[in-house]
Amino acid sequence: MDRKKDGRSHVARWLFLPLAVFAWSGPAPAAEYPSRPLRLVVSFPPGGSADFQARIIGPKLTEQLQQQIVVDNRSGGGGVIALELVARSTADGYTLLLGPSSALAVNPNVFAKLPYDPVKDFAPISMTSRVTLAVVAAPSLPVSSMKGLIALAKASPGKITYGSTGIGGVAHLAGEMLKSMAGVDLIHVPYKGAGPQLVDIMSDNVAVGFASLTSAIPHMRAGRLKVLVVTSSKRSSAAPDVPTVSEAGLPGLEIATGWFGILAPAHTPKAVISRLNSDVVRAIQSPDLQKRFLAQGLDPATSTAEEFAALIRTERAKWAEVVKQTGIRLN
Repeated sequence: MDRKKDGRSHVARWLFLPLAVFAWSGPAPAAEYPSRPLRLVVSFPPGGSADFQARIIGPKLTEQLQQQIVVDNRSGGGGVIALELVARSTADGYTLLLGPSSALAVNPNVFAKLPYDPVKDFAPISMTSRVTLAVVAAPSLPVSSMKGLIALAKASPGKITYGSTGIGGVAHLAGEMLKSMAGVDLIHVPYKGAGPQLVDIMSDNVAVGFASLTSAIPHMRAGRLKVLVVTSSKRSSAAPDVPTVSEAGLPGLEIATGWFGILAPAHTPKAVISRLNSDVVRAIQSPDLQKRFLAQGLDPATSTAEEFAALIRTERAKWAEVVKQTGIRLN
């Protein structure tokens, strides 16, 4: 035997061993996921239905995943800032998005250009809820119904302001639909979320607004805000005295409802998506979470990843027609 040659072969094996180990290393197996805290990005500031959901869902997922869920509010741009952030994040299951219908289904029809694609840049996990909008007003406004609001607006054309949770969102479109259906001239005032919008309405800086029923209910119960109507097809159990848009003679406004769901960046491993879907569905279907959602006018909802993806496509087509009717188009 050539001892010199044999020695060289041993040296070669030791030299290449680290390279082999490096080549074998890669993403942690799905069975080990998650091994560190997760971030749940929310596209609106505190005070609205999005943040409300995140603060309730987060602890449930923390318990089930055995890792901390950190809620990260990234408001602005009608959800664009948050969605762009998540779309560009590493697809490893550690950055998630609580995405609204406005950013996923409405924005693509309103904005000429977006820094994200709602279909190509995200991996849907599951729905979390369906949201009813409400038309709200400050107690000082001399109206107590939609009929009264429309009469006031017709008597003061171009003087009544209405707030929304962002340019091009569901609330904005609902306001423009109301203007068309009722033949009134309202001035739009956009906000970064329901929280700051409601503060201005209660301070008489804005006359009325379109916001989620969830964000309005605490103020309504405290007497700081009047809820004139809800956009759902039936009255909400959380606000049974508030009429629907159909009861108010505006059935076409029933289209102005929204939804939320949890998504990950595109190309997140399927095993991770499957694990997250199972945990999100279990969290949403838990009795205590459902009770808390319903008490705040929020309808809990779950889906498979495939069903959620189909919903985004269907809703995008639906809102394309509404955007065409209202004529809203932004660069």
